[in-house]
Order: sequence, then C-alpha cells, then structure tokens
Amino acid sequence: MDIALLAHDQFPERAKTAVGVLRYGDDTVRAVLDRSHAGDRVRDHVPNVQNAQIVANMDEAPPVDALVIGIAPIGGGFDDSWRPDVRTALERGCDVIAGLHTFLTDDEEFSALADEHDCALRDLRQSPGDLTVAEGAAGGVDAEVVLTVGTDCSSGKMTASYELRDAARERGIDAAVVPTGQTGVLIEGWGIVVDRVIADFAAGAVERLVETAAKEHDLLIVEGQGALGHPAYSGVTTSLLHGARPDRLVLCHVAGRTAVNGYESTPLPSPPDYADLYERVTRPVSPAPVVAGMLNTRSLAGEAAADAVAAYADDLNCPATDPVRFDIDGDLLEAVV
Repeated sequence: MDIALLAHDQFPERAKTAVGVLRYGDDTVRAVLDRSHAGDRVRDHVPNVQNAQIVANMDEAPPVDALVIGIAPIGGGFDDSWRPDVRTALERGCDVIAGLHTFLTDDEEFSALADEHDCALRDLRQSPGDLTVAEGAAGGVDAEVVLTVGTDCSSGKMTASYELRDAARERGIDAAVVPTGQTGVLIEGWGIVVDRVIADFAAGAVERLVETAAKEHDLLIVEGQGALGHPAYSGVTTSLLHGARPDRLVLCHVAGRTAVNGYESTPLPSPPDYADLYERVTRPVSPAPVVAGMLNTRSLAGEAAADAVAAYADDLNCPATDPVRFDIDGDLLEAVV
C-alpha cells in the first residue's frame, strides 16, 4: 500500500509512529507531511529508512492509498490544524489511519466524507469488546517471552523490539514482535493498543496477545510501553509486566536523560536502580531479570556514543548497545534469547 505520513512540526524527534513506519513498515511511504521541513527529503533527517519527499500539506502529496497520522501528542488528542489534510485525503478517496485517543470515526465531518468517497477511517486504539481480566496463562506458553522496558516514555522500546526481532531472525530463530502500541499495531496489522484498554482488563489484553503469538513463534519480543516511574503512564507498564509474564527484560534508556521528559521536576532513578525496580515489581508474579540494555545515543557523537554504551553496560552488568547505531552482537543476543 502507498501511504503518506502526517507529522507536522514534529518530524523526526517527536513523530515516533512516522519514523517507526519508515524504518520497519512494509507499506511504501510516498510523502511525509511536515510544514516545518517542506522541500526536504526524509533522509535529510533520518538515515537508513525509506527516503520519501517532505511536503507542506496533503494537496502537495502524490497519489496514495492512505494517510497515516504519524504523531500522537500527549493525551492522544486530534490537533485541529490537521483537519484540512484529513479532509483532502478523504476527498481524494484515501483511507485515514490514526492511533489517537480521539477517534476519527466519532467525527461527523470525517465520517460523512468517508461515506461519500467510499474510503475508510481506521482508529488503531479501538480495543476488542470481549476482553477480560488476566488469568496468569501467559506464564505457560510454549515460547520464550522477552519484554522491552524503559526508564521513560520515548526511550526506544519499540525500536529495540524490532531490532532484537531482526537479529534473532538472522540467527535462524523464529522471533516475532508482540504489538502493544499504535505504531506496532500499524506495522504488524494486528494487536491491541494496551493504553486504551479498561484498567482491569489491560493485563488480560497483554496475556491474550502473548498467547496468540506463542501459537506461531518461538521467541516473543513484547513491545513495552511507558515506564514504571512515570507520573502519568506507569499503569500500562505494570499491566505489561504482569500480563506478559516475561522470562527476561531489556532496559531501554536515553543517554544523558536525568528527568522524566515533560515532567522535568521528576528525576529519573539511575539505570541500575531502575533495573532493580523492574525486577522487584515483576518478581511476585513472574521473576524476570534485566539481561540486556539498549541505549539511545542520538544526541552523542560517534566516540562519545560508544563510550556511553560501554558505561551503560557496566552500570547494568550485562551486554548493551545502541541498536540503531551499532550492531546487536552475539553476547547481547545470547543473553536475550
């Protein structure tokens, strides 16, 4: 499918969905909508991904099958400045896909235009209506379960999940990502966005995902969400820990980050303390050690990045890497699988 990605004023740093699709998705990205960088190319800002043109609006985009909203603001609301682009996409007969908490299907104008032009609105955060509480079944699946966890939101959990999957597959291991967020669901074409699920059923939703994936694969990399110490998003993290019942954890961190992003008055515990926190929280339900670290070194130059990774590995007392910048070596992969 040919798609355009909407990422106005957020590309690339705060457009996780857009960058995830560019890096790991199977769809062909024909354009990125970002009025701040119109006229550039994607690889002017993000190396080693699909290289689409960046345009100012949907009117300037080439023919596509769908427009994907590639950003999700805090709280998941719809920014009304996007309305002209969504309207234009629908008038051109394009489907529109979003991972927001504000559902496109609840918008009367968009629903009418979709009906008129015979196209679809797809809200990735809509969850199944038959979810239940967790029963502890994920601990008995016939697959190894690894959960990526983080010291903060936007710390590289989704990226680590896909890079680990790809490294395992290169080793000949039947590995799969279990998608728990809007970007993973978009890339994989299935899954449940856990942060939209009723709190009582969130661990049950994760359990269902793990049981489903375990029927087809030997190694499951469960895409982490939030962080245990996050003032707003710790609930979904706990649901993942207890619903997935992982065998091992991989801790993701952003080099140099010392406070919760967006909540700068809340300091981050050190990575070793955070690893201990994760292990203590999961221990009563399903003991799972932190066996590897993933460090986002985007802000650092090459030699400084390598030094930061080495220090991170020493802090955690386990193998570590920046999975985008450097390879996942044999020691790290062996610890994970």
